[in-house]
Amino acid sequence: MSVTLDIRLKRANKVYHEGESVAGVVLLVCKEALQHHGVALTMEGLVNLQLSSKSVGVFEAFYNSVKPIQLISSNVEVAKAGKIPAGKTEIPFEFPLSTKGNKVLYETYHGVFVNIQYTLRCDMKRPLLAKDLSRNCEFIVHCQPQKAKVVPTPVHFTITPATLQNARERSLLPKFLVKGHLDATSCVISQPLTGELVVESSEVPVKSIELQLVRVETCGCAEGYARDATEIQNIQIAEGDVCHGLPIPIYMVFPRLFTSPTLETTNFKVEFEVNVVIVLHDDHLITENFPLKLSRV
Repeated sequence: MSVTLDIRLKRANKVYHEGESVAGVVLLVCKEALQHHGVALTMEGLVNLQLSSKSVGVFEAFYNSVKPIQLISSNVEVAKAGKIPAGKTEIPFEFPLSTKGNKVLYETYHGVFVNIQYTLRCDMKRPLLAKDLSRNCEFIVHCQPQKAKVVPTPVHFTITPATLQNARERSLLPKFLVKGHLDATSCVISQPLTGELVVESSEVPVKSIELQLVRVETCGCAEGYARDATEIQNIQIAEGDVCHGLPIPIYMVFPRLFTSPTLETTNFKVEFEVNVVIVLHDDHLITENFPLKLSRV
């Protein structure tokens, strides 16, 4: 006998803030009347931490203590045991989105070593020989916007062989001069990162100019901290040997779910950086790094 179970939220974008109610319906569609032993709905918010393979041996003690951090958990029975009629049945539900005690609701974030996720799970218990039904639905939590305004302060940069930090044998490097600015490194997450870049001169033709957005995730405890940087996205802003002296616009939208406001707690940190990467035709790679502070206003 075919039966489908689904969770439908009232908000199409599935975005909620602390203090609001997560409301919707449990949708059941069956061809004939259905016997069941109860329908339950669970709301859960978890922070899952994991270590990169290079850190496992170093932090054996920590590795055993990486338990998910529970931010929110509540359970409600939406239908008592009984019969559901044939056709389409909608059972409404509503959960207040609030924590117990002094816990904080962090913003939804999908990272590599840090994952903050909020889910609704519906379970329907059924009689013997019939398989229990279960359905998951993720919803998104945005942290409360900051009251204070973010004042953009432009960051100017000049890249030459002399300014590079990890360069080996500077004398062998081709001569180049790149100038530019980022309009701000304290960024509002809902607005793009902007600025411009000018290749003033270069002995070797430029092959490509890219913007690389990086997340820096730190997990740890008293035993030590594991810090890992991974790329979120890479955008090419110029290809080939660009005209010298021509301003090239820098424009990058922060991707939803893979970025969140900069976060620092006792067990983990989520920070962001942007790299301006210039690739020359002799495959020299020039990188300038800028730490970013993201916030929601």
